Amino acid sequence: MQRKKYWQIKPYLSVIRFLLYFGVFSVGIQKLYSQEATLYAIVVYEEDKVPAAFANVLLFLEGGEDFIKGTLTNEKGEFVFKNLAPGNYKIQISFMGYEKKEQKVAVGKLNTYYDLGIIFLKEQGIGLEEIRIIGRRDEIRGGLDRKIFEMDDNLTQMGGSLLQAMQNLPGVEISREGKLLLRGSDKVAVLLDGQQSAITGIAQQEGLDNIPVSMVERIEIINNPSSKYDANSMAGIVNIVLKKEEAKGWNGRANIAGGAGSLWEKRSNIFDSREQYRYTPNINPGLSLNYKREDFNFFISGDLLWHKKITRNEFIVREYSDGEEVEQQFLENRTQPIYNIKVGLDWKLNDRNDLTVFGLYNLRAYTDLGDIPYLSRGQGTLLRLWQYYEYEANKTLQGSISHRYKFRQPGHKIESALNYSFRSKEEVFYFSDLRMGQIGTDTTTLLADENIVDLTVDYSKPLKKGRYETGLKGRTRIFPNQIDFIPGENSILDLSLQGSAEYREWLYAFYGNYVFEAAKFSLEGGLRAEYAQVDYLVDPNHGTYSSDGYNYLEFFPSFRMGFRLSDKSNLSLFYNRRVDRPEEKNLRVFPQYSDPEVLPLGNPGLQPQFTQSFEVSHKLSWEKGYFYLATYHRRSTQILTRILTQIPETSLLVFVDQNAGNGYNSGTEWAVAQEIGKEISFQFNGNFYRNTLAAFSIVNAYPTQVTYGDARRSNYTGNGKFTLKGKAFKSFQWQMSFLYFAADILPQGRIEDRYSLDVGATYRLQGGKGEIFFNGSDVFNTMRIKIKRETDGLIFQSTDLFETQIFRLGYQYRF
Repeated sequence: MQRKKYWQIKPYLSVIRFLLYFGVFSVGIQKLYSQEATLYAIVVYEEDKVPAAFANVLLFLEGGEDFIKGTLTNEKGEFVFKNLAPGNYKIQISFMGYEKKEQKVAVGKLNTYYDLGIIFLKEQGIGLEEIRIIGRRDEIRGGLDRKIFEMDDNLTQMGGSLLQAMQNLPGVEISREGKLLLRGSDKVAVLLDGQQSAITGIAQQEGLDNIPVSMVERIEIINNPSSKYDANSMAGIVNIVLKKEEAKGWNGRANIAGGAGSLWEKRSNIFDSREQYRYTPNINPGLSLNYKREDFNFFISGDLLWHKKITRNEFIVREYSDGEEVEQQFLENRTQPIYNIKVGLDWKLNDRNDLTVFGLYNLRAYTDLGDIPYLSRGQGTLLRLWQYYEYEANKTLQGSISHRYKFRQPGHKIESALNYSFRSKEEVFYFSDLRMGQIGTDTTTLLADENIVDLTVDYSKPLKKGRYETGLKGRTRIFPNQIDFIPGENSILDLSLQGSAEYREWLYAFYGNYVFEAAKFSLEGGLRAEYAQVDYLVDPNHGTYSSDGYNYLEFFPSFRMGFRLSDKSNLSLFYNRRVDRPEEKNLRVFPQYSDPEVLPLGNPGLQPQFTQSFEVSHKLSWEKGYFYLATYHRRSTQILTRILTQIPETSLLVFVDQNAGNGYNSGTEWAVAQEIGKEISFQFNGNFYRNTLAAFSIVNAYPTQVTYGDARRSNYTGNGKFTLKGKAFKSFQWQMSFLYFAADILPQGRIEDRYSLDVGATYRLQGGKGEIFFNGSDVFNTMRIKIKRETDGLIFQSTDLFETQIFRLGYQYRF
């Protein structure tokens, strides 16, 4: 492509200036990606029902003008057309002595296999109906059921972690705790190649910080999953698809990236304690190898992500009802190496059987250094000073074996998979009370193992105008842990809270799903039956809680109706019912003393949260862009959240997991993408919604029962992301993304708005095999999380200035 001259791009400069002036940048336009389809049928002589072997079959575009391809039926009368791009087709079948048979075929967006059934030949010819395929590759796929994002397109996050990169995706937010939020909710299931993993399990989204972007091919976001998927996570599903080369022979990738963060302080310390990390290093080398031939594909890769960073730098003001005001800082500096090794084999045993074996090893070890000074506000007098040292090692091993049996009919298959995931966690935590005149050191240790076993069987049968799916799933999850307290001088440890506990989960599910698709209309409906039993076995010597759990047998319907208004306009309606089960960390009855005066505690009495969702989506496409709009409403019961209360007659606070009544979430999500000439494109994504929390009353049981209630509250909020992306010349690409999150309500409080600007650029060399990249996250260091909470007798205001600014330079080579 030749570089444009100034006079050729001059008409677009005013548009560019306008976009830059408003500073609205988001995730770049994703690669467009087309779906290929397979047509299958059997040709039979009508008079004697004998297969018509070696009949001539031709495929044309609608109207019969443009010939696509041709074939002959086999000895059983079968024929197959593969790798068909979207469009309207006509099939013409002929054999000497018989008249031609014609059928119009319409391939829609929900299926990749179409069974046209039996086609009869007789002395005169007949026709069929219509199938339609649409071949535009963008991030909102045909059925409007999912959004797909290619990680190689995210220039602003190359060389970083997946958690950082996902903040740039439309509709996604990242909390300070490392949780994903979709459309304002953190009830998200994160899958790794379609399977639950101990790395990214529910309520473990912070594990995404363990995965380098360089390992990931694409991200799939499914806001309205069908009954085929697990019923958990009302906000939707995020599926991470790891890279796997498809080219034959030996090939691979080598990459190295380095960077630095926190180039300047957002705010200086309030007390002369440990300094905040500055110019934090960030290193990410990686290597992958792949060997592929006709019958198997072997792949292996390894990545290291080593960095220092400020994981927490929270400035807090507490205002008590008696007039006392305390200023506090919570600083946590972290050093962390993360190792990933992935290995696998795809093996075609024969024409009917495929086998895949996959393994992933992850090691994450980190050291945290924390400082927590308390000062009398206005006077600057030091009241208390806490410091801690924490070392934690997490080892995760995931292995899976999957088998696919393919019937003679294309797309007719049975798939089964056995997945095992294991995670061990070892933590030692020393913290010191450095109050004037008193010095003491307390120690806590934690040992925990997580075991997940998944067995799934899925059956799929293509039909003439759709498919039928059914399947079974069983899962066992065992999570034993042991926490011990070792008190030092002047100890504040509550020894009644130590001991052992074990989380046990059994899940059994069955589903049926039917897809129907005609030229102008599509329908998908299904029902999932799910039985779950969770036992949480608490040490009988625990000072507050005893063993508890829950079980249920519930049905989860899903429904989608689609209308093709025109070739470039599609409308869909969705409904589903889903559940969010409390995780082990929500039930855990052991506190963490990282902030000795704000203790987080789980609650073994928690019950599942159930949600019903409704959505209407529309997408309008044109040659160089599209517009997407979704309107949704969600209603949840027994909302899972955390409630802050003060321990009577002390300055100590507790954060306890609770079911806090009902809630509602209604809003619109939209996306606009457009190419401006041949060199520049932009995309705007927005999500505007109303959050409503019904009135509720709860009881925090530790250390004595404290009742807290709140009135009904409602708020309008949203977020916007805008990206400008272009080419300066043939091998150079650049991208700028602006992210904005509006203020929102929380149980007991409010979170203020926040924003950041990310930039990135790549330069291809060595015939396109090599690539140099540079990017910067939160270039102007503006991202911060400011929260205000109110509970009886206390106003708790915090501003977290954790590390968000990182600049990286890297190189990758494909061979």
